[in-house]
Amino acid sequence: MAHFMNKKEDMVVEAIDGVVAASGKKLLRLDGYPHIKVVTRKDWDRSKVALVSGGGSGHEPAHAGFVGRGMLTAAVCGDIFASPSVDAVLAGILAVTGPSGCLLIVKNYTGDRLNFGLAAERARAFGLKVEMVIVDDDIALPDLPQARGIAGTLFVHKIAGALAERGEDLETIANAARQVIAGTKSIGMSLSTCSVPGSPKEDRIPAGMVELGLGIHGEAGVEQISFEDAAAAMSAVVDKLDSVMGEERYVALLNNLGGTSVLEMNVLLYELNQSKIGKRIEYIVGPASLMTSLDMRGFSISVYPASNEEIQLLAQSTPVAAWPGLEEIGPIETVGLPDGLTPIAPLPSEHEATRRFLIDCCQVLIDAEDDLNALDAKSGDGDTGSTLAGAARALIGAMDRLPLADHTQLYRAIGLELSQTMGGSSGVLLAIFFAATGDGASSGRPAREAFQAGLDRMQEIGGARLGDRTMVDALLPALNALDDGFEAAAKAARDGANHTASMLQAKAGRATYVSAKQLEGHVDPGAEAVARLFEHLSKSDLPI
Repeated sequence: MAHFMNKKEDMVVEAIDGVVAASGKKLLRLDGYPHIKVVTRKDWDRSKVALVSGGGSGHEPAHAGFVGRGMLTAAVCGDIFASPSVDAVLAGILAVTGPSGCLLIVKNYTGDRLNFGLAAERARAFGLKVEMVIVDDDIALPDLPQARGIAGTLFVHKIAGALAERGEDLETIANAARQVIAGTKSIGMSLSTCSVPGSPKEDRIPAGMVELGLGIHGEAGVEQISFEDAAAAMSAVVDKLDSVMGEERYVALLNNLGGTSVLEMNVLLYELNQSKIGKRIEYIVGPASLMTSLDMRGFSISVYPASNEEIQLLAQSTPVAAWPGLEEIGPIETVGLPDGLTPIAPLPSEHEATRRFLIDCCQVLIDAEDDLNALDAKSGDGDTGSTLAGAARALIGAMDRLPLADHTQLYRAIGLELSQTMGGSSGVLLAIFFAATGDGASSGRPAREAFQAGLDRMQEIGGARLGDRTMVDALLPALNALDDGFEAAAKAARDGANHTASMLQAKAGRATYVSAKQLEGHVDPGAEAVARLFEHLSKSDLPI
């Protein structure tokens, strides 16, 4: 798998230099490349307790991204997924530790424990006061003698960092850190393992499965389970957390493991809030990328029953950009639509043949969802099928509200429904089409002329013409042939749709941004949808 890098061996040092250069002159690094990779605060004067953490790279923004006032004083970075050396850790300690001492915050991995532990001993031999705490928040493998340290480490960074900034002594800060560690519980889930630069990706998690409890270096989790949806995934994670939680008030940290979209993370936040532990979670950190595993498509949740003082420490401001802040979770508030946007509902009426006909047409679009998405992926963003299928499902759901016995009002009602439920330019254009078709029908025009009036209005506003590689290339020929019957209209629509595959330049729609090479040989998805509908109509007994 390709990565945005130059040489694998230079990747970490170049990334660190990028962070330091863009820090607003708030960060420094020690001049020890390539073996000593340490980032420190520029404004540090050694008058307070220093906080040093670190570990292998690949977990960004951890750890260098959390160096700053109110959090870490220094971060010691190893190579990707490799613990930093004893000398690197010792360099970090010596660079920032003054008379008040230093607290090392270490995740519970053998290499980190050994290298940070030996560095602490050597620092003490220099006469420095050094304490070390080990974070072991992962609950995925309860029978493991020593649990792993994962994203719950951020609770320790923030609370200990706020105490250090306040001027508390080393013993107070170390004891507070140990209390946070004792109460923090975390677990992760992912749809994929991570891609380590320079190494083949391990495709351990098959399609349709999700792994629960995997580590931040891609280590295997406790089990793989069938993936259904976000709700089921969150339920599996919550079941594990619930088994180790009490009834207290909790803070949750929702962590992106690196490759999950912001949209998905917000869905997961919604599901966490709706889950059986949701009422116990009063505060949230994230969702954000905090302790990642390169590009892993997953998330982790850490929970901690924070006291009032700890809530204040977590909420204390810090200029560290990677820290998303602490927010109280509240009810979802709504306000009514502005005047003029509340739709006037048509008077419903029943007509069984029209109901069956509309549901059949909607089902054609639902069945074509994957095919149309695949076509759209060649020329757009791959969502035409989902957009049309979503509108079709919404229309089926609205069937009892439609004036099925009055086709003039039905066209307008369909246009209104599409304007509310169908996103993108397609939704607007089809809403215009059906609204104008209703206007045409109300003036006494026959069905074909009413539909032609709808198309004329859609072209007038949307700007698409025959030959522009849009749905018009199938719809206009079909309407022109409609007087000869639906078989003729279906053939015209199919011929028009197929012809779009040879059009090497789109003149309307998102495909205008796509090269001719990318478009060649691929039917426009909107035209394909029109062709499939007319082909269905040619085989149906029509009530209209």
